[in-house]
Amino acid sequence: MNPYITALLFFGLILGTSITASSSHWLLAWMGLEINTLAIIPLMAQNHHPRAIEATTKYFLTQATAAATLLFASVTNAWLTGQWDISLMTHPIPTAMITLALALKLGLAPLHTWLPEVLQGLTLTTGLVLSTWQKLAPFALLLQLPCPSQELLIILGLTSTLVGGWGGLNQTQLRKILAYSSIAHLGWMLLIIQFAPSLTLLALMTYLVMTTATFLTLKNNKATNINALATSWAKAPLLTATTPLLLLSLGGLPPMTGFLPKWLILQELTKQQLPATAVLAALTALLSLYFYLRLCYAMTLTMPPNNLAATSLWRLPSLQPSLLLAASAPAAILLLPLSPAITALMNL
Repeated sequence: MNPYITALLFFGLILGTSITASSSHWLLAWMGLEINTLAIIPLMAQNHHPRAIEATTKYFLTQATAAATLLFASVTNAWLTGQWDISLMTHPIPTAMITLALALKLGLAPLHTWLPEVLQGLTLTTGLVLSTWQKLAPFALLLQLPCPSQELLIILGLTSTLVGGWGGLNQTQLRKILAYSSIAHLGWMLLIIQFAPSLTLLALMTYLVMTTATFLTLKNNKATNINALATSWAKAPLLTATTPLLLLSLGGLPPMTGFLPKWLILQELTKQQLPATAVLAALTALLSLYFYLRLCYAMTLTMPPNNLAATSLWRLPSLQPSLLLAASAPAAILLLPLSPAITALMNL
């Protein structure tokens, strides 16, 4: 793709997200979401591969359905209440419809079935954009939206954590595993969004850092399935040594960074007199931890057959720029000691 066109499409992504995040009117927010969707579709289909075209078509149909539902719900709210303002949603039916439309855009369970299939058809770079940047605009609307009902958000959150852990157990493709990981992390954020929005932002930021480091690591190793992880030691030994820590951080295991948001979310849920919800969320996190441990096992404790005396091509060092990977990987592992400072900054 022409570099100028690529730059224009990335500018469209930034513009659409900025319009949605800064708008207080439903029509402008919908317009920003549409700009965002139209900007990423050429990036998804640039490979001209049947699987990429299929993934792009599925993504377009899903996002168009969510956008139509969102526009219909906002028009219904304006008809019932005379208000287009996002923060002045008072009628429960349009508010619940908009929440479900945003859940469809984000890929929250039970509206998640498109996300693993779409992510599997994309390259790791485009999958990184879809898993990180494309979550910002719908989350900005969810944070502004008045709570439709406590039960709806908790059901969506618990279902997402359960499906995100259960769905990734039998997967061998790394992009599908990361899709289910995304569903589980978004479920944790949705559990706490009505009680402590600052904790939701903290969980979102740590998720973005950890997912960015994971996608860049897989791209550096050119790994798309579990078997390919076993050969990564010969390509980048130091990166292979740190990747299991990164995966355990994604699973929320202390003392890595990923433990921080889960710890604070469980603490806040118990403060809100929801111990059963906290216990169920903690149990579903064990499912996710299991398939992260599978990846760690494949990387560290298995070795592929290697009967060649000479150096093969896949042993050559990677020449990809790694500044973002070098910044995100330590942040995804080592930020837990800074948790008092991070929580103080989030509460300002």
